Amino acid sequence: MIRYALLLLFLFSCGIAIQAQTQSPSENIVITSLKKKTRVRVGENGALEINVSPRDSRKFKAKGWVRYRDFGAKGNGKTDDMEAIAATHAFANEQGLSVKADDGATYYISGNERTAVIQTDTDFGTAAFIIDDTEVQNRTASVFLVSSSLQPFKLDGISTLKKNQEKVDVALPGPCLITVTNSNVKHYIRFGLNQDNGSSQTDIFVVDKNGRVDMDAPIIWDFDQITDISALPIDEKTLTISGGRFTTIANKAESKYTYYSRNIAIRRSNVVVDGLEHRVTGEGDHGAPYGGFINIGDCAYVTVKNTILTGHKTYTTIGSAGKPVSMGSYDISVGRALNVSFVNCSQTNDINDRTYWGILGSNYCKNLLYDRCTFSRFDAHKGVANATIRNSTLGHMGINAIGSGTLTVENSTIRGRSLVNLRSDYGSTWQGEFIIRNCVFVPQNGRPTSPVLISGSYSGKHDFGYTCYMPERITIENLHIDDSHHPEDYQGPAIFANFNPQLTDDSYREEFPYIKTREVMLSNVSTASGKPLRISENPFLFKEVKVLTP
Repeated sequence: MIRYALLLLFLFSCGIAIQAQTQSPSENIVITSLKKKTRVRVGENGALEINVSPRDSRKFKAKGWVRYRDFGAKGNGKTDDMEAIAATHAFANEQGLSVKADDGATYYISGNERTAVIQTDTDFGTAAFIIDDTEVQNRTASVFLVSSSLQPFKLDGISTLKKNQEKVDVALPGPCLITVTNSNVKHYIRFGLNQDNGSSQTDIFVVDKNGRVDMDAPIIWDFDQITDISALPIDEKTLTISGGRFTTIANKAESKYTYYSRNIAIRRSNVVVDGLEHRVTGEGDHGAPYGGFINIGDCAYVTVKNTILTGHKTYTTIGSAGKPVSMGSYDISVGRALNVSFVNCSQTNDINDRTYWGILGSNYCKNLLYDRCTFSRFDAHKGVANATIRNSTLGHMGINAIGSGTLTVENSTIRGRSLVNLRSDYGSTWQGEFIIRNCVFVPQNGRPTSPVLISGSYSGKHDFGYTCYMPERITIENLHIDDSHHPEDYQGPAIFANFNPQLTDDSYREEFPYIKTREVMLSNVSTASGKPLRISENPFLFKEVKVLTP
């Protein structure tokens, strides 16, 4: 008997998009190869017991792949096939075989708690998967977990780290993803209706076997003390997941911050998701939010391409400040992840329909990319280091971000309230620069408004746990602003919103000073109204900003 014990325990608690995702339970899978029929059953302790006959085992190994029907899946859209799906992947993982779904099959997945672990290439093909969330045993248990067979380990002897440090004094078995925490320092002390006491200082970065840091995703904080540091080896081979037509029957739970994680969780580096579709049905007048059907975390080098996703209906609850608040609900969540790309992706519902929440939420990420995407939103909650949006169209929630490095927006159309919104709940901070070129800005999707390019707010009275910055330099080239619909008293578009209406003279004192933009470089900026750009409704705030034109 071969005991195949998979420990599926990981902690992912990264703010709105990914909170309440402490998942998933320890799961024991026992695989035998007795001279009996191949079968799958659940033991008394809930363990999945799989017997693969020697004949079938030889046949599967000779083919190099297995199908869900080989382990008893019916694919009729009615029978719960989750046990067979999990068993198929467990055997495939043990033998290094790929997995294929049956084209034309419809696999029904009930709310029973079971996670299928994917460690080999998987082709969902044209098969359909119905994920029924109307009655769920464990809302935090993923349906699929893409994981590595490599195990994380603690690092000893590292007591401090410096921002932009190029090398860590450690020898490793190969390239690793390093996660570091100082629980004695709090960052992202949130302000507003979802106020909180912040999160422990953390960072994630890649090093080679000699400890050299990949400076394309550098260390972004000084760590004067380290309370936890670990390394996760990076798989060299790319794992590919292709196809699949997934439909979630939405939960009907109470509308509060009890996030559902019935998803595909990616916790392995070097993964490609290609050609997947996800739709949502059954949303009513209430429901709990979702933490991302594609949920990427604790990994690097992940590409999602040619994929169609769905925005979730927006529900309201009472926030931590005791007032009603709209809950973020996501089809994509990315947290503690580096070099994550979305290429040629779109969503099924209207990107300008404000009854649906923005499709992406992210935290603690570096080098995020949208390329040829049509989505309702790009969002970085607890900071992104470097982000690029190109050849894309963004809808009603536009670009929302805080972070550092370079934010590049090019060859894109933005239909949000502003061209870029610096999130005020985290200090409207960006330590770096913005580069915006060859873009069209349609403020509020053409509704009458007085548009601003860079929005946000900052009172100087709240401690976010870090110094807050506006982009040091903003470069805008070849931008057309479609402000054809505007109020009667319209003065023209502004570069900056009125970040602090109270700061109109030198008598105002910021307890936590805001480091303002040094220069704005404008080239070929046009407006449909013919009115020129102005600095802001509150020019005093930006009196020291240099606006340069050719």
